[in-house]
Amino acid sequence: MSRSLITETQNTWCPGCGNFAIEHALKAVIAARVEEGFPPENVVLVTGIGCHAKIADYLDVNSFYAIHGRTIPVATGIKLANPDLCVICCAGDGDCYAEGLDHLIFAAKRNIDLTMIVHNNRVYGLTTGQYTPTSPLHFKGRSTPGGTEEKPLNPPALMLASGATMVARAYTRKLDHLSTIIREGIDHPGFAFIDVLQICASFFNMTEYYNERVYFIEGHDSSDFWSAWQKAREWDYSSDAPIALGTFYRSEEPMFDEKYRITRQSGEGRKRTVRKLLEHRIRQ
Repeated sequence: MSRSLITETQNTWCPGCGNFAIEHALKAVIAARVEEGFPPENVVLVTGIGCHAKIADYLDVNSFYAIHGRTIPVATGIKLANPDLCVICCAGDGDCYAEGLDHLIFAAKRNIDLTMIVHNNRVYGLTTGQYTPTSPLHFKGRSTPGGTEEKPLNPPALMLASGATMVARAYTRKLDHLSTIIREGIDHPGFAFIDVLQICASFFNMTEYYNERVYFIEGHDSSDFWSAWQKAREWDYSSDAPIALGTFYRSEEPMFDEKYRITRQSGEGRKRTVRKLLEHRIRQ
């Protein structure tokens, strides 16, 4: 009997929240892979702290709540221990670009085989409206009533500079495209980074702003790094420039997890090795 992939936990996201779209898209992609024969028990979702993290309560897959900013260290350990798993990280922009920025950069540099989905609503929604590293210049929130004087980060450009082998952007009000990008990220061998422009209907509703500016990338060579760099720099997360949606860059490079002997063993061989390590640790 097929699984619905949705739990019976009551959903507490605000009406109009973009997290609903990300949940729906991720569920659809996982369901499609299960239909193709991928074991659902081999999917692991790691989340951080924030509104986004509730997705772990709502999707019926193996999941792990990490502490603030620490999705990637947990996900890395899971992937190294069992490379047969499909490991997906969901994090918020405050969670990932503030507390967890160092881990994000090193995951890109190492090319760990993870899919990183950032729910980027550009505000700390769970704590009701403080600014984050991607809030626009002069953003007026609960912690900056006079407006912030910090320019925002450009996450796709940062990930390109850090060595990520897939860099993409999607938008929660373009659901089919969002699903396509998430599927591409999960299928990508290496570190796949997806910055999702996610609507926070309660504290920073950017729907009109995005709807007027987003467009789908066409005729772009995603294997050309410098072309990807120009496309990523086209909008600086604060200006009124056009906002590209799609895959900026994609390449295939050696993966971090391939460099460890234990990960190259067969499934049963790996289990025996892990069991020996655990038994040795217990005896100590």
